[in-house]
Amino acid sequence: MSKTTTSVNNQNDALFILIKSLTKSEKRQFNLYVGRLGGNIDAKFFSLFKFLEKLKIYDEKVIINSGIVSKQQLSNLKAHLYKQILISLRLNPAHKNIRIQIREQLDFATVLYQKGLYKQSLKLLDKAKNLALENEEKNIAYEIVELEKVIETQYITRSLSNRADQLSVQAKTLSQQNVIASKLSNLSLQLYSHLLQNGYVKNNEELEFINQYFHKRLPKYNFEDLGFREKLWLYKSHLWYSFLTQDFLQSYKYARKWVDLFKEDKKHILQHPVFYLKGINYLLEASFFVKKKSTFKRELIAFEEEIEQNTIPSNTNTELLIFQYLYANKLHLHFLEATFSEGEYLVEIINQKIQDYRNRLDSHYIVMLYYKIACLYFGMGKNELCIAYLQKIIKSKNLSSAEDLQCFARILNLIAHYECGLDYDLERQFLDTYKFLLKMENLQEVQKIFLTSIRDLSDVFPHEIKNEFKKIHTKLQKFENHPYEKRAFLYLDILSWLESKIKNKPIALIIKEKSKK
Repeated sequence: MSKTTTSVNNQNDALFILIKSLTKSEKRQFNLYVGRLGGNIDAKFFSLFKFLEKLKIYDEKVIINSGIVSKQQLSNLKAHLYKQILISLRLNPAHKNIRIQIREQLDFATVLYQKGLYKQSLKLLDKAKNLALENEEKNIAYEIVELEKVIETQYITRSLSNRADQLSVQAKTLSQQNVIASKLSNLSLQLYSHLLQNGYVKNNEELEFINQYFHKRLPKYNFEDLGFREKLWLYKSHLWYSFLTQDFLQSYKYARKWVDLFKEDKKHILQHPVFYLKGINYLLEASFFVKKKSTFKRELIAFEEEIEQNTIPSNTNTELLIFQYLYANKLHLHFLEATFSEGEYLVEIINQKIQDYRNRLDSHYIVMLYYKIACLYFGMGKNELCIAYLQKIIKSKNLSSAEDLQCFARILNLIAHYECGLDYDLERQFLDTYKFLLKMENLQEVQKIFLTSIRDLSDVFPHEIKNEFKKIHTKLQKFENHPYEKRAFLYLDILSWLESKIKNKPIALIIKEKSKK
């Protein structure tokens, strides 16, 4: 098997990835679980588990040659092992979240109902329903009410008429709330998908489309009737809408509402830690975009304190998100304060964590971190290191969703080559960048002007170069607050670089001076 094929299998084999994601306590739990099954300790699926646990790279030939299982049986044995691991994880107290507990109670009640023990079943369902309502699990609550209605038709009680009315009203209320939540979650997902596929709006036509799309699909609601879940989806929908339309003050407003919603009742942080982490990240991101430096710093410090105090539940999912969000925003703080050199220590930590999480990290997040590291080195004036990280992005494959990132990586690469005085390589870099940008649809005006200007610099006499930088700066500055062009400056502070060339000062000093103003 070639190295390429092995690498692909390693990335794609669900069972192998699941086993590698298990913590020590989860592996210990699985060993105990298998032992309790009796007679299974030497079963083939357990032998396969122990073998895969020790395997560093997934390779089917190696597994078959071990003699544990034949090629014909491997697929079925893997499926069986996968199921057994999931059952074991479900039994693990660490994974017993509220939703699983309620589902478990619903399952028990269903068993009691099927045995004809209606009274016991109803008692259990009532407890489960109250737990579901307390924790905003309204889809499960609706299922419970529907089962209660079925049982009530077979178990005649003295208060049947009153009970029937109560259940009917409850079912109707839950149904209406679930419909609103479903419409809002659909809208949120559709807007997020549009942002990933098409990026920010680029012209009036796209803005009109998004405006109509959003307002047409936003359901009518009475805010007072909304619970935690409905409000969360409402804020998410507004957040994606504001990101798409580049209204970053609105992004900040709705990210703030999102995070505050969790802080109003902190039990939701324990139940939905992923949503909470994402809310914190968008709050920091929006603060960064609108350059609310003091707010950004305060929120980042609060985020770090929550991590240290274990306020946010720790599992393999949240651990990964905390890494992504914490370190990306630590870099952002150094960008805001122009303390690039002080942020260099982060590079080693980030690279180590990328290695630790490589099997679970999306390639888009990896290149995003590489781009931020490249910007850090550029701010420090270490252009060779900046180029090294940009090359990791430029040479990456399958990054269709990160077209903007690819584009600005190439433009920054051009600038870094220019700063290094690598004139012999500048022409080739320019041609490569120009070819890439030609393939892009909806190329921004900022990108066009900058690219043409950089190309023309090669024909300028040294004593005229400063004047030429001033001309480029004048051309680009008018786009700094343009509704559709300003996003270019979110990726790359071209204006500060040009000002550093005009004033003959380090770019970090220029950004610091702007920050004070």
